[in-house]
Amino acid sequence: MNENAMTGVGRIPRREVSARTAALPLRAAGAERGRLPWYVVLPIAVISGVLLDLAFASVGWWPLAFLSVAGGLVTLVGRSAGGAFAVGLAYGAAFYFTHLMWVVQFLGPIPWIALAGFESLLFAAGAIPLAFAFRWAGAPPRRSARRALLPLLVATIWATRELLLGAWPYGGFPWGRVGMSQANGPFADAASWVGVTGLTFLIVCLCAGIVQWVTRPAPRNWAGLIPAVAIIALLSIPAFPTETAGTLRVGWVQGNGPAGYFDPRRAGDVLAAQIRATERVSGQTMDLLVWPEGGVDSDPLANPATATTLDELVQRYDAPLLMNAATTRGQNTFNTSLLWEPGGAEQRYDKINPVPFGEYVPDRWFYERIVPNLVGLIQREYTPGTDPPTVILDGIGVGLAICFDVIYDAVIWDGVRDGAQFFAFQTNNADFRGTDENLQQLEIARMRAIETGRAVVNVSTVGTSQVIAPDGSVIAGAAADAPAAAVTTVPLRTGITPAVRIGPLINILLPLAASGGLLAFGLQHRRD
Repeated sequence: MNENAMTGVGRIPRREVSARTAALPLRAAGAERGRLPWYVVLPIAVISGVLLDLAFASVGWWPLAFLSVAGGLVTLVGRSAGGAFAVGLAYGAAFYFTHLMWVVQFLGPIPWIALAGFESLLFAAGAIPLAFAFRWAGAPPRRSARRALLPLLVATIWATRELLLGAWPYGGFPWGRVGMSQANGPFADAASWVGVTGLTFLIVCLCAGIVQWVTRPAPRNWAGLIPAVAIIALLSIPAFPTETAGTLRVGWVQGNGPAGYFDPRRAGDVLAAQIRATERVSGQTMDLLVWPEGGVDSDPLANPATATTLDELVQRYDAPLLMNAATTRGQNTFNTSLLWEPGGAEQRYDKINPVPFGEYVPDRWFYERIVPNLVGLIQREYTPGTDPPTVILDGIGVGLAICFDVIYDAVIWDGVRDGAQFFAFQTNNADFRGTDENLQQLEIARMRAIETGRAVVNVSTVGTSQVIAPDGSVIAGAAADAPAAAVTTVPLRTGITPAVRIGPLINILLPLAASGGLLAFGLQHRRD
């Protein structure tokens, strides 16, 4: 009995065998073409993650963001779900553990490892749909439509991943977004049209188009780079022109007091440092005086002596004081900015996004079982505020953001829609002295100025502090770790940029487009 009879399989004609064999490469083409070996792909992923960090301050080489994104995408071509997760984890860990090194300064290595590690895992999970997009785009000519749409889908998925990282868990942590790396580059103006998320989308779309063209089998048609040229043209559009509405003379003070969480100090030392530094602008005319976050280390709403001190200060300088302190109302404690005028403060803004594990501990009962000593250090529990992030000064809207508030789109956009003609960002960087944290935050503040077409007065307790023009350039500033004060003429602007107007819609449509586009690619791939 021959082998065919034993197995019950008849002889297959040679033509059919040849046809089936020839079809196998076509089925696997989308998965295999362009896939790099592991000994190449892992170093590329790690290097790409480090390059993205170098695109941000303190180095700030903005072109490296493009190289980083392109390198990260190349590593995903032809990967399975598990392979994409591993490559994404290598990229994410190289970026976040480097970019967030400043977290160590506050509470040591455990919070740094927890935050950077968790962000890396979420980043790696987001690499899986990117790999599927490359796989499902396919290679045969009849899939050319999907290949044309691939860069758009990849950019949509990447931008959606940033949105998810910035929203979950505990309100998210939208730090290290690709679009935020471009403050020093020629493409930052695009943020005024499409926002920071839209800028990320355009950058990734450009990189994905180039990667797709490079990994396409020869011969390559130069016409395939036309979409990339179109993206560069969009990135190069000048900033949206907001309308000039006069100027305001703003005094700003960097007290350099003992404002750190663990700084040795007595009650009133931070306030005293602010008062001493403010004397540097004594005798100068100003319309508003701005102090940083935590510039007053007692509750002026509950402490009559502090209130009297502030009353005397605003009368001496003949200008309202925008200050910040921890305030208590009932059982709740808030991180509050107050517009102090003679007799008290009628306008306030409570920080909307207290920092988890910094200003409050979510699920304290759970984390106390894991790291009780660290959780025990954070005694104060700030309550999220509900007030609009603006105050009105003689008919002029002043947009507000307190420290990490600046990284949340909604706070900034709400300020513009509430009538802000310039922004005052109050921050306390004392816990991160000597790190890149303040410089990264400055870069974010500059991007916010471009995105909204508004000037920004960015004041820190210990530095650096700056006044930023609506085009993102620095008008005036002070070095870190030294008292400083100045009075600067700040331009006022009105008008709402397209980024602010359509930003919320973009943040809704991108996740829908990512999920819908990926589903369509997958269904069509399955049909094929």
